[in-house]
Amino acid sequence: MSPPKILVVDDTRANLVAMRRLLADCGAELVEASSGNEALSLCLDQRFALILLDVNMPDMDGFEVAALLAEAEQLHDTPVIFVTAAYADDLNRLKGYRSGAVDYIAKPINDAILQSKVRVFLELNAARMQLQQAMEELSARNQQLQVEIAERQRIEAKVRHQATHDMLTGLPNRVLFHDRLRAAMQRSTRHDSRFALALVDIDGFKAVNDTYGHPAGDALLQAISSRLSGHVRTNDTVARLGGDEFALIFEDVTGVPPLLERCQEMCRMLAQPYSLSGQRGDFIAHVSASIGIALWHDGIDSDEQLIQAADRALYEAKEKGKNRCVLSPPDA
Repeated sequence: MSPPKILVVDDTRANLVAMRRLLADCGAELVEASSGNEALSLCLDQRFALILLDVNMPDMDGFEVAALLAEAEQLHDTPVIFVTAAYADDLNRLKGYRSGAVDYIAKPINDAILQSKVRVFLELNAARMQLQQAMEELSARNQQLQVEIAERQRIEAKVRHQATHDMLTGLPNRVLFHDRLRAAMQRSTRHDSRFALALVDIDGFKAVNDTYGHPAGDALLQAISSRLSGHVRTNDTVARLGGDEFALIFEDVTGVPPLLERCQEMCRMLAQPYSLSGQRGDFIAHVSASIGIALWHDGIDSDEQLIQAADRALYEAKEKGKNRCVLSPPDA
């Protein structure tokens, strides 16, 4: 660390030389100025631990220099000691303090007093520098902690997301699906609203997977997931249960006809061709979907009972030729 600097301001060359001799061993670098303007210029470019300022100077006296230093935001904390014979009475002392001085040394200068006061202010400066360094280190550590906390939160959020979402499609997985289903049941009971569960099985997926390879099958599942996500409302849920099986939770169902129309639209949408790439190059995949639907009502006791009702309807859809929707009867 570089030594602290002391600015000595005096228009008399002999006084500057004397100050240089007296403070040669103080442990600070001495910088000299022979006028108030030169002192102000030096203060703007350098940081000083202490300014020893002569009062009686031509053009700009020490009072004016000290007052200007006190007005500058980056300089007003720099201690100023007046070195002058003008402190003969309390009035001049008061004027000096009002100008921004923290102390004064009377001329003729007493060597021991000068060296003692300079040593005190250098010790204060060292303590202030140590405190400033400690505060900077603390601030840097706090910033680093904030970065580490944010990274930890990001990792935790990623882990939580991975625990509840399908890695391939990014859709809610079976765990989150069951949570959403139970939450829908609770809302329905509290608000006397209706919702429906639809189980979706992709017809012809195995043939695509076997013919074009697993990467093509994965790409097909991702495309199907994207279509499903794009055709539901924001408060609905699309989940992948595994393989080519998906589930949809339709919130706020207003009636059976609109529900069936939505599911039939899903069938039409999923049956549209898929442009994909496989081990043999680009190809067009043709699949369809069988959908089994169960509408929640008071007679259903649990989420598993609702799932079983939708599963039976799905089995019926496949038995009837696939690529269709079947609604489970209310008493199923």
